Amino acid sequence: MIRAGRFLLALVALLATLAPAPLPAHELQPGFLELREVGPGRFEVLWKQPLVGGARMQIAPIFPESCRQVGEVRTERVEIAWLSTTRIECAQGLAEKTIAIDGLDAYSTDVLVRVQHADGAVETLVAKPVQPAVTLRGANDAQRGLWAYLYLGIEHILLGLDHLLFVLGLLLIVRDRWTLVKTVTAFTVAHSITLAVATFGVAQVASAPLNAAIALSILFLGPEIVRTWRGQTSFTIRHPWVVAFVFGLLHGFGFASGLAALGLPQGEIPLALLLFNVGVEIGQLAFVLLVILLERSFRILQIHWPQIVERLPGYAVGTLGAFWTIQRVAILLRAVV
Repeated sequence: MIRAGRFLLALVALLATLAPAPLPAHELQPGFLELREVGPGRFEVLWKQPLVGGARMQIAPIFPESCRQVGEVRTERVEIAWLSTTRIECAQGLAEKTIAIDGLDAYSTDVLVRVQHADGAVETLVAKPVQPAVTLRGANDAQRGLWAYLYLGIEHILLGLDHLLFVLGLLLIVRDRWTLVKTVTAFTVAHSITLAVATFGVAQVASAPLNAAIALSILFLGPEIVRTWRGQTSFTIRHPWVVAFVFGLLHGFGFASGLAALGLPQGEIPLALLLFNVGVEIGQLAFVLLVILLERSFRILQIHWPQIVERLPGYAVGTLGAFWTIQRVAILLRAVV
């Protein structure tokens, strides 16, 4: 079995060096469309176009036919997106009008659409690949869209494969319910701290070293899982909540990228942060519950898998952790050089 594990690690390391492009990074990279009403039917437009592999994502907003562009479009590249600003005039306003995102169905990301009306009310909606258009309802129903941040939080954790693999690795070394509660709580508290710190701009971590460190945190759990198979122990196995807290601080910076990419107005950040974090926790707890229910179902139904099958989740944590570590360190070194 150990030989099989070493073979898998060697194979993944080889694939990591030969892979032509990196696996998608953990962070959610949503597009962001903001419209601020500066007069009757007149809107200032801010459009953030995410980068994919360093290239501009080929998506664009489509406004109602009654809208026309006023003035030129100013475009500049920021760290993780292309930023465009312009103005539009909509003869019939935007109430009950539809805004579509052309090309969104070709990507696995969302676009947050935020409309600030002249009276200060805000409407926030999410355009998704399966539904790349949103219909506005006007200022009187503006606050309904705040729950979009909750949705983004849930999506962020469920699409963050490296975050889920780290949680899975923790579950594989936890031995009892009380330890499970402490471990999940420690991870939650830790990433909530750094999520808030990064979102408010108190501290930031560059994406390349952050991605490498998160991959390393997953790889770190691989040998610990093997020790549990052998009946051995270690500090991590005895106190998994400590490791969950330490590495949870790193993962929190990763979660923060989902909100940081949007560049929200300062006054909206506290509520958006709260709802986004609650969404992350809902997604995380749903994943933990799913793993526990599957394990218990197999036990109750007395389904006995071959040993190699039972250990596949552990091998997945170790091998993918090794793969991402090698790949992301290579990206980091190329950036430095």
